[in-house]
Amino acid sequence: MTDAGTIDWRPSASRARLAQRAELLAATRDFFGDRGLLEVETPMLVGAAVTDTHLESVPARVGTRAMHLHTSPEYAMKRLLAAGSGDIWQLCRVARGDERSRLHNPEFTLLEWYRCGWSMAQLIDEVAALLDALCLRAGAARRPLVVRRYADAFRDLFGVDPLTASDASLGALARDAGLENGTADHSGVTAPARTATTRDDLLDFLVGAKLGPTLGRGEWLALTHWPASQAALARLDTDDPRTALRFEIYADGIELANGFEELADPREQTARFAADNAARRARGLPEHAVDERLLAALAAGLPPCSGVAVGFDRAVMVATGARSIDEVIAFTTEQA
Repeated sequence: MTDAGTIDWRPSASRARLAQRAELLAATRDFFGDRGLLEVETPMLVGAAVTDTHLESVPARVGTRAMHLHTSPEYAMKRLLAAGSGDIWQLCRVARGDERSRLHNPEFTLLEWYRCGWSMAQLIDEVAALLDALCLRAGAARRPLVVRRYADAFRDLFGVDPLTASDASLGALARDAGLENGTADHSGVTAPARTATTRDDLLDFLVGAKLGPTLGRGEWLALTHWPASQAALARLDTDDPRTALRFEIYADGIELANGFEELADPREQTARFAADNAARRARGLPEHAVDERLLAALAAGLPPCSGVAVGFDRAVMVATGARSIDEVIAFTTEQA
């Protein structure tokens, strides 16, 4: 028999913190129930891994079929939208490999929702309202919402325009920020596993290492209009095609949310998947088959919509004042 005294079997979070988390889960359901969104559930096991070079899908196998744990329910939820679901939301567990920090556990809870016919600005307002509702349920104060364009915030901190600055100048800024000691994600956590080899790598490093940690002090800071090269699944801004209708929301230097006015063009999505795989080849990463069901759904017709993913564990951290994700989840991956 195993000696209970020799194994770390206890949860990483206290019972009091888990009770707060339960309250915030209830508050989330109240929020969307009051607003009339349909709660949905989609598969955790998916047939196609994400092609994004910054995300590592966790492989799985069901019988003889090679599958992956989803990094987000986005593709499946867009299939529901194309099938006529209307406004939908979901709380689910997701997995992203090769990431571990004070702010990230490889398995975590993601809150994702979509609003048909809404603009990015409307969705930003709703994300702030949801975060305020969580803070109020936890006994914390509301925060004002501040909206800033990516280029303006970048220029104010670094003194250069990220849309026009040379690669050499961005490289110099990144080296001054400590690039040679590793890279950083958007939460400001250094991670030496990746290196900056492209312009977007340099921008990601500078946002993660320097800009992101300054954002959202006592407020919800929405950083909007990201460079077009970082559009992900967002559509480009017709008023300035150098930028995408993408936003991230920060609080206390922590990235909480990533949202888009959603790309609906299957040809453009196919081209972006191909570009992702080309970037994966260049980095020596495995290429992934694209999600043909998503492309078929886009071809059938995705309604105009905006969507957002919120890291629920991080939102709980901000609402409760926790300093680490370990404090707000029952067990970390190391304890699983």
